[in-house]
Amino acid sequence: MNNSIRAGLGLMALMAVPAAAADMSYPAPAGVAYDPAPVFTWNGFYLGANAGYGWGTADASPDIDGFLGGLQAGYNWQGSGPLVLGVETDIQYADLSSSVFTLDYFGTVRARIGYAFDQFLVYGTGGFAYGGGSYELLGLSNDRNHFGWTIGAGAEYAIGGNWSVKGEYLYVDLGEETYASYFGPRDVGMSANVLRAGVNYRF
Repeated sequence: MNNSIRAGLGLMALMAVPAAAADMSYPAPAGVAYDPAPVFTWNGFYLGANAGYGWGTADASPDIDGFLGGLQAGYNWQGSGPLVLGVETDIQYADLSSSVFTLDYFGTVRARIGYAFDQFLVYGTGGFAYGGGSYELLGLSNDRNHFGWTIGAGAEYAIGGNWSVKGEYLYVDLGEETYASYFGPRDVGMSANVLRAGVNYRF
């Protein structure tokens, strides 16, 4: 009887060895590693276009208003947080006019500071502004260059594929320049409110 028990236990031990060896030869599969989702950033250079409407005042003239459109370029810098710093320049064709005065073009060079909610950016902006005006009265016309400043705010949304859309308000003060007229020199200071929408491509 004892010999039978010993023989049975020995047989079970011999059967367990290959099973244990088989278990050791097939380690458990490693867990699958996933790359983290990329974090959106406003960093980089961009180019774009815009169009809108402007209205304002010019001395020795009725109020001015009209269409404007142009191009912009800029650079944004964003660190690890939501603060976005940038610089932007633009040049605009303009037809802000009255019966005697027309703002033919203007441009700006501005700093921007914004707060990003992922793909949505709100910002304030301000800096240098310049433009060209023409004054015509009783057939006498002359042109002058104006220089001044601008301040404003806007919002921009990244829609994917490196494209973004934006809306912006600017107050533009182009100072005062002296124009000739049949009635003597006319000092014409001008300022305008600008509402425009645009699109940017980020590189």
